[in-house]
Amino acid sequence: MADESEHSQRRGPIKSSVGNIAANRRRQQAVTVSKERREALVRTKRLCRDGIVSDDIDNQGYKDMMIDEEQTALDEQTTQAVELLKSALSSQGAGSKTKRVEAIRDLRRLLSKSEIPPVEAALKAEVIPALAQCLAFGSPDEQLLEAAWCLTNIAAGDPEQTKSLLPALPLLIAHLGEKSSIHVAEQCAWALGNVAGEGEELRNVLLSQGGLAPLARMMLSNKGSTARTAAWALSNLIKGPDPTAASELIKIDRVLDAIVRHLNKADDELATEVAWVVVYLSALSNLAASMLIKSDLVQILVWRLATSDILQLLIPVLRSLGNLIASDSHKTYVLTVGHDITENVILALVKCLRCEHRVLKKEAAWVLSNIAAGTLAHKQLIYSGEATPLLLHLLSAAPFDIRKEVAYALGNLCVAPVEGNGQPNIILDHLISLVGRGCVPGFVNLVRSADIEAARLGLQFLELVMRGMPDEEGPRLVEKEDGIDAMERFQFHENEDLRILANGLVDKYFGEDYGLEE
Repeated sequence: MADESEHSQRRGPIKSSVGNIAANRRRQQAVTVSKERREALVRTKRLCRDGIVSDDIDNQGYKDMMIDEEQTALDEQTTQAVELLKSALSSQGAGSKTKRVEAIRDLRRLLSKSEIPPVEAALKAEVIPALAQCLAFGSPDEQLLEAAWCLTNIAAGDPEQTKSLLPALPLLIAHLGEKSSIHVAEQCAWALGNVAGEGEELRNVLLSQGGLAPLARMMLSNKGSTARTAAWALSNLIKGPDPTAASELIKIDRVLDAIVRHLNKADDELATEVAWVVVYLSALSNLAASMLIKSDLVQILVWRLATSDILQLLIPVLRSLGNLIASDSHKTYVLTVGHDITENVILALVKCLRCEHRVLKKEAAWVLSNIAAGTLAHKQLIYSGEATPLLLHLLSAAPFDIRKEVAYALGNLCVAPVEGNGQPNIILDHLISLVGRGCVPGFVNLVRSADIEAARLGLQFLELVMRGMPDEEGPRLVEKEDGIDAMERFQFHENEDLRILANGLVDKYFGEDYGLEE
C-alpha cells in the first residue's frame, strides 16, 4: 500500500526545493473538507424528518399527534415512548406486531420533529437494545424501516450519541442486502452514512464489518434515491485519511461504470453525491485516480462544470477535476495541448474565476496552478488566454486564501519545467509581462503574511524578479514596493529555511555595493 499513501497530487511550486510542499494537499483537504460540508452544506450528517417513504407508512393520526416542544416535556414523552416500545417487544399474541410498529413509530416521530431531537433522553432509557431487537430478521418491513429511521436520527447527534449505535451496526449493514426491501435498505444506508460521517474510528468499524461492498452495490442502482443515498454514505465512508477504502471501492465490479453513468446522465442531486465520491477517490487513491483518468470521466466533469450553475454540484465537480489533473503529473492522459478537452478545461476554469463564490475561485486557481506546472505548451496556453488577466486581478483584490493559490499559478507560468532539485529556468517573456502588469506588490504582500507557505512563495517569486529582469532592474522594482523591508523581517525569524532564504536574497541583491553605480 505504499503507492496508495504517497500521492502525486502535485502543484509543482515555482522552486523545486519545495516541490513536495503541496504533495499531500489533496489528501489533507479530503480529510478536512467534511468540516466545511458540516458547517456550510450540512452534508456529513443528516437528520431524517420526512422519511424514505412519504406518507405510506403513517396513519392519519400522525398530523394530530401533539408534541410538546419544550425540552423537558419532550424528554419525558421520549422516555415513556421507549418504555412502551420495550413493553410492546415483550408482548406476545394477537396484535403484538401492530403494537410494536405503533410504539416504534411514536418514538420515531418524537426523534424527527423537534429542532433538538430528544436523543439523550432516549439513550438514557436504553433505546439502542430495543431498536436492535426491532431490526431482527423476519420482522415486518414497517418495523424495520421505523427502527432504522430512529437510529438514523440518533446517529445525527453528537459523537457519543453516534457511537451508541455500535451494537446495531452489524444489523444495519445486514439489511443493506438484496433480500431487504429497497426502502429498508435505503434507510439503513442513511443511518450508516451518519455513523461514517462522525470520524475515522467509526469508519474503520464499519469497514471491518463489511459495510463497503453492499453500499457500493446500492450505488449501482438505477433508482435515483437508492443510488443517491448510497453515494452519500460512501463519500463519508471512504474519506480517509487511510486510502485503503477508496482503493477497494474502485476495484468493486461495475463501480467505475456506475460513477461515469450517474455523472453523465443523472439529475443534479445524484450527480452531486457521486461527485463527492469521486473527490475522495481521486484525492486518496492513486489507483482510483488512474482508473478515473483513463475513463470518460474528465470530459464529463468538464461538461458539468461548463453547463451547471448549481453551487452544490460545482464544488465537488471542480475538486474532482483538480484532483485528476494534479494526479497526472505529466498531463499525458488528461490534458494534451491542441485537444478540445484542454481548451474546454481552461474555459470552464475561467468561468469559475469570474464567479462570486470564493470556494470556486480558490479551487479554479489551484487547478490552473497544476496545469501551469506542466509543459511549456501548457504554460503558454494559460498565459495567452483569458485566465491571466483574471489571475492578476485576484492577486491584488481577492481574499488571502485565493491570493495564495493565484500566486502559485502565476509563479508557475514564469518558470520552465526542471528535473531534479536544480534552480528553475525563467521564462523571461512571461516574467517581464507579468511584472509589467503589476504583480510584484501582490507577492511582496505574501512575503509579509504570517502564513509560512505563502511567505516562502513570495520570496521565491521575488528571487525570480531580482535574478531574471533585464538590466538588473529586478532589485530596484522590489525595493520600490518595499520588498527589502518585507524580507528583513525574517532576519531573526524562527523558521530557519525562510530566514536563510530571505537573508540570502538581501545579502546577494542589496549588499554593500547596491546602488553605488547610480
